[in-house]
Amino acid sequence: MTGLHAGHTPVRGNSGGIPLRDDDVTFAELLQGAGYRTGLFGKWGLGEAGTTGVPNNQGFDEFFGYLHQKHAHFYYTDYLWHNDQKYPLPGNAGEKRTQYSHDVVMKKALDFIDTDPGDPFFCFLSLSIPHHEWTVPGESLREYSGTFEEDPPESQWREGYATPSEPKANMAAMITHMDKGVGAVMALLDERGLSENTIVIFTSDNGADSYSLACADFFKANGDLRGHKYDMYEGGIRVPTIAHWPGRIRPGTTDDSPWYFADLMPTFAELADASDSDSGEIDGVSIAPLLTGRGDVPALKDRLMYWEAGVARGGRWNEWKIVRNGQDAPLELFNLNEDPNERNDVSSKHADIAARLEALLSQSHRPAPPQIEPDAPDGRYYR
Repeated sequence: MTGLHAGHTPVRGNSGGIPLRDDDVTFAELLQGAGYRTGLFGKWGLGEAGTTGVPNNQGFDEFFGYLHQKHAHFYYTDYLWHNDQKYPLPGNAGEKRTQYSHDVVMKKALDFIDTDPGDPFFCFLSLSIPHHEWTVPGESLREYSGTFEEDPPESQWREGYATPSEPKANMAAMITHMDKGVGAVMALLDERGLSENTIVIFTSDNGADSYSLACADFFKANGDLRGHKYDMYEGGIRVPTIAHWPGRIRPGTTDDSPWYFADLMPTFAELADASDSDSGEIDGVSIAPLLTGRGDVPALKDRLMYWEAGVARGGRWNEWKIVRNGQDAPLELFNLNEDPNERNDVSSKHADIAARLEALLSQSHRPAPPQIEPDAPDGRYYR
């Protein structure tokens, strides 16, 4: 959102409601200032209700979905948020829950795209599936996964986690259910004649989970990459990206240049002719030339890509990857060209490179502002 990497972002915790501040600038604000309608549909997690971080304070004209990440764990909740108002889901008030939140969110997103389609718009689909709780509408489980129960259980209770009897089937059905929603977006763009003037980017926020019912080892979503979600190894942070823009992005092209989410702000600012001068110093670099085939981006090769999670730190500089899994943990160095699965620590063989990257790793972190999770009523995680 801010063009900053994890060592500089104002929100560092993953608790779900720590807010962005009034003076933080998001790329949604840049696009809004350039005349774009801006909408966010799905999971936010950068500002609970009543704080400075709610989407409508951070550049979004319309928001629909979950404000708090923990709320987004439950797909048959009794309410979502529409801007700053609770949006009741009466179909989930009884014992038989009928309103799957993902489907309600997708309907709102499609309505947003279909409103005044002649105006430029930015639609951020922050989809919450697949994620625990591992539950999906019964018809989707039957249709997509090959599970043919008479009445598949959808969840145990409104704010409890489902315990599916077939977690692999639930995971597969959730992914296919999400794909169907993405297909609806693409079909609407085609139907409204917007495809050639709209860039669509699809990616993930982290590698596959290791502990959940999703059975990462069964699906092998990380391939042979070491580690999972929360790790600084490639299995935790390296994900593919699909970009679609007829007439601008040549079909079938691939590019292995490494980039990350901090690069989205300057990329969108360049593509939309939106000034990013008001955002201050950022860590991202525009990858617009890569997307449109106009050439390489030399700056990608000169910078350290940096990640952190708690006390763990990780960085990549060209083919070199550095990892420190804790404040007192040993430094690890890998050559990703020769060892993409990070099995061989070569820090002792390349002490000069290890020392240089260790210094860059230290320089990339600055103390975070207070990470304050707002109070929640009735002992719940969220408001």
